Amino acid sequence: MKIILSRKGFDSANGGIVSPIMADGAMLSFPIPSKDDTTFDSLCYGGLRYSELLRDLNYRGGAQCHIDPDLSQERRVERIDGWVPAFGQINAAATYLKNIGVKPGDIFLFFGNFRFVERWCGRYRYCRNSADPYRGRDLQVIWGYLQVGEILTAPDAQRKLYWHPHASAARTANPTNTIFKAAETLSLDEGLPGAGLLPFDKKRVLTLPGAPKATWQRNEVYDENHICGNRSNSAKDPEKGIYYAGIWQELGLMESDACTAWARDMLN
Repeated sequence: MKIILSRKGFDSANGGIVSPIMADGAMLSFPIPSKDDTTFDSLCYGGLRYSELLRDLNYRGGAQCHIDPDLSQERRVERIDGWVPAFGQINAAATYLKNIGVKPGDIFLFFGNFRFVERWCGRYRYCRNSADPYRGRDLQVIWGYLQVGEILTAPDAQRKLYWHPHASAARTANPTNTIFKAAETLSLDEGLPGAGLLPFDKKRVLTLPGAPKATWQRNEVYDENHICGNRSNSAKDPEKGIYYAGIWQELGLMESDACTAWARDMLN
């Protein structure tokens, strides 16, 4: 079983702000802005529309978004008949996943940029700096997962997931376009669905406490000696942290019992 760390959601180049962690620990990964059909106003957390939360957090981008990975109908205002959780990739990112041999049974762990938010004078705002190494800082955190049940590469099969952005005519015409459809249940814990959202937990924080958000705590399962591909550790203090510089989306981890045990811990 291969584990793939996949960076998704708002960042400095896409959206310009970080996604929120709510007071109850729910992590709302904002899908990146796009020209796809889905709008931020069609997504919600309880009775709170994403569009309202984005306004409070001073988002200055467009109203449409690329909801991918699409892991839970709970965040949609209106339900979709026949919906299944799925994740799409295209071009260089899809080629990387093909080259490292991603197959059914492998698991994507999705992480992104987050910060706790709080209500203040009737609006949401990011929590200010504090002595707490988690609450008042930008963090990279694992927020969702998908175990691959089926890999869709044929345009006709992809178009059946009509609600997914990678089922659009423009993307299905690209031969690299790939959709990873979730398994029905999670093999590491059959009591869980094959894809889903995760609440905040300190164990899911990748960021080294006190460091910039993209500098991770050292861990053998994703250090420079246990990843698929050539990436160097650019951390200022490589003995303490890991920083994989550059623009990248996926990081395949070498298969091992330790890696599987770590993934199980992240998901439980």
